[in-house]
Amino acid sequence: MYKKYKIAFIGGNIKSAIGMTHKIACQMDNKFELVAGAFSRHRDTNLQTAQAYGISNEHLYDDYKTMLKSEGKNVDVIAVLVSTDKHKEIVVDCLNAGYNVICEKSLATSLEEGKTIIEAAKANNKFLGITYNYTGYPMVRVLKDKISKNILGDILSIIIEMPQEGYIRYLNNGTKPKPQAWRLVDYKIPTISLDLGTHLHNMIAFLIGEKPMKVVSTENSYGFFKNLTDDVNCIIKYTNNIDVQMWYSKSALGNRNGLKIRVFGTKAGAQWYQMEPEILNISKNDGTQIIYDRSNDQNVGMDTRYNRFKAGHPIGFIEAFANYYTDLYDNLYEFETKNVYKSKYILPLETSLEGLKLFECAHKSANELKWINISEE
Repeated sequence: MYKKYKIAFIGGNIKSAIGMTHKIACQMDNKFELVAGAFSRHRDTNLQTAQAYGISNEHLYDDYKTMLKSEGKNVDVIAVLVSTDKHKEIVVDCLNAGYNVICEKSLATSLEEGKTIIEAAKANNKFLGITYNYTGYPMVRVLKDKISKNILGDILSIIIEMPQEGYIRYLNNGTKPKPQAWRLVDYKIPTISLDLGTHLHNMIAFLIGEKPMKVVSTENSYGFFKNLTDDVNCIIKYTNNIDVQMWYSKSALGNRNGLKIRVFGTKAGAQWYQMEPEILNISKNDGTQIIYDRSNDQNVGMDTRYNRFKAGHPIGFIEAFANYYTDLYDNLYEFETKNVYKSKYILPLETSLEGLKLFECAHKSANELKWINISEE
């Protein structure tokens, strides 16, 4: 049994979209213990969160800079769960203060900001991890394994999508939704690309290990918030001549969170859909179809840690997040003991920079109505 790491949160209060998820996921497998936090700039929310999370007032802070000065060796790693536009300042402050950091995606709002953050991690010799939790789903990891073992043959193309409806669907009381203020601002990269697109880029890198070479893209504003990009379509040419069609939207009625991956090879095609997370479908070129789930231990080679519940009780979003946190734990432990960290499930920091560059180029393509060679930008 390795040491349990003490973790502190910056952001992630009980009113946030992701705070409780991180709180549960980081502690589900007994790898981390939440011991401190600066959860909110609002005193009442901060106090309510500390009470809900079981944090004493001694380790509760109204501003993160005071926490950085006060906690010291009491905290092994800080999870930065604030909005993306604040990542550069806060993550760099944490790294410069000598803390390891786990950062909620997206790493930054631009390639330039992302480079600054990673340079700070390297300069201070500190661990930096970024949460892309969708790769924590067990059957996504099975798909990665099948691809690596050439079950699908040479990869020809991928269709990946993440449609949502939150910017065009009325609430139950008939009023329009009120997203967080930072989500209603587009930066050098549209916020929807930071919010959804970076997940899809990371997923492709996770599955096939190839790099985007050029992109052509369209961006639209269909929903309630005019002049805010809420729908993006990309065609991306990857290395090894692999074509990727990528669509993500917050104005697609009928879709709560429709993450779907279809991978097509010379030997077989595969499909995984987040709304049916326990199922991986593979269709072979001889006409046969194989359905994998967590009960296929002899075929899947499933890691026992994915079986917190028996097959038939679907593993969901928070469990996938917990799987990812366990990988972060392993990486952090390896970094502290060997000064390196490698994982087949967590991609190098440079992959996040690659994604930021991709979506800067996609935005440029949408504005200029032409293909953009990513390597030339």
